Amino acid sequence: MSTTRMQVKLRSTAAAAAMAAALIGLGAGAANAAGWPPLQEGAYLYSGTTGTGTVTVVDLGDFGTCHTLSQAVQSIQIVNGSASVKLYPSADCGGATAWSSGSLTQTDLPSPMLSYRVVSA
Repeated sequence: MSTTRMQVKLRSTAAAAAMAAALIGLGAGAANAAGWPPLQEGAYLYSGTTGTGTVTVVDLGDFGTCHTLSQAVQSIQIVNGSASVKLYPSADCGGATAWSSGSLTQTDLPSPMLSYRVVSA
């Protein structure tokens, strides 16, 4: 292969690599701009969507106890291998449709939730 053709091929490869890196960086920036705090061990309930608003830290060792919140939560982040959170739309763990988190979750809830309990994952 001639030197000129090799230089063109190397430039094309370098340009493609730079474009891929830029796109990956944009993707990471978009995820960060969505508002989610960095993942960390534990469970956190947020009054706003995408991990914003007032934060309630969940005691993952308090299995089965119903906790009624002072304000509804709209998103959750949980990183734990043995516990999950079950959320309820009404106070005192009531309401027609409960929602369960799993042990690794970062999501907006389907509707505002007013109470929760910690359950086994």
